[in-house]
Amino acid sequence: MPDIDAQKPPHQWSLSQEGRAAARLLAGALPPDAYLVASTEPKARQTLEPIGEPVPDRRFDEISRIEPWEGEFRQLRRQYVDGADHPDWEPRSDVAERFGAAVDEHRDEARDRPLVIATHGMAMTVWLTARIGLPDPGAFWADLRFPDAHVVDLAAATIVRIGS
Repeated sequence: MPDIDAQKPPHQWSLSQEGRAAARLLAGALPPDAYLVASTEPKARQTLEPIGEPVPDRRFDEISRIEPWEGEFRQLRRQYVDGADHPDWEPRSDVAERFGAAVDEHRDEARDRPLVIATHGMAMTVWLTARIGLPDPGAFWADLRFPDAHVVDLAAATIVRIGS
């Protein structure tokens, strides 16, 4: 969980103490020899820091959007990952393209090492939907934990939660 600071935009938030403890627990479930990459948001980088220093890549950042601070933001987010267009939200096709290009590049860099990406729920859900066809993107997104980890097999088009 992030340390919510109303004086900063969410993309600048760091992990809370609870979030850092959860990241340390998650680190034990991740491969120790992994190639690490994270969005440029502090909370993503900090999620992987217990096992190493991740390569930053803004293509793994959360979607750009203008949304209400309170109220129906969860409903708007779920509608978005399910395919609804919202004014001033990054087009899903752009998200899938940037995210996919980053995955391809870092898979090549990782070579035979496992690739571990610290990213954000909506961007990842949009990419997975475009890449392997999630049957219910909104349900997948709503079920994400903080933090969460999945093994994605692109060839088999499968996703398995680590520790489920």
